[in-house]
Amino acid sequence: MSQIAIPEKDPILAEVLAAYDFPATLLGAVRYGQGHINDTFCVICQPQEGDCIRYILQGLSTTAFPDPHALMENFVGITSHLREKILAEGGDPLRQTLSLVKTGDGRNYCTDSSGKVWRLTPFIENTDCFQSATPELFEASARAFGRFQYMLQDYPAETLHEPIANFHNTEDRLAKL
Repeated sequence: MSQIAIPEKDPILAEVLAAYDFPATLLGAVRYGQGHINDTFCVICQPQEGDCIRYILQGLSTTAFPDPHALMENFVGITSHLREKILAEGGDPLRQTLSLVKTGDGRNYCTDSSGKVWRLTPFIENTDCFQSATPELFEASARAFGRFQYMLQDYPAETLHEPIANFHNTEDRLAKL
């Protein structure tokens, strides 16, 4: 079990959390998941009545993503496009795509005093994140990726930034290998 990250003892985390207007009492944040790229926390809030509300807070790695602002522009454009498609199909965009929680001043993400970009999304309850795969999970992920590609077939690709130079350039990657 991860330790609760107490914002009062982590000035950067406190700064980032202060950028958002949470709809309930902020209890704290816990390091979350087994990711190796971004700093990920589960933020926990308690309303006056009812169950806790959880969010995922991610600090984007500038080592992996040297231009996090471009990455976030892609993220906003793609998730907005997907949301429109999902709504048109009668689906639930809160479960079928990621959604950003805006900062208190209406931005899609915040930048801390050290220059690191942070994004906040609602925690999608009753889901699983697998660290290894079975043939059935590979098949399910292939179907999900195919649906994702299908829903983006009319997305204006020319508006996308390349957040990692040559990431999809197989020849370049092989030469570096």
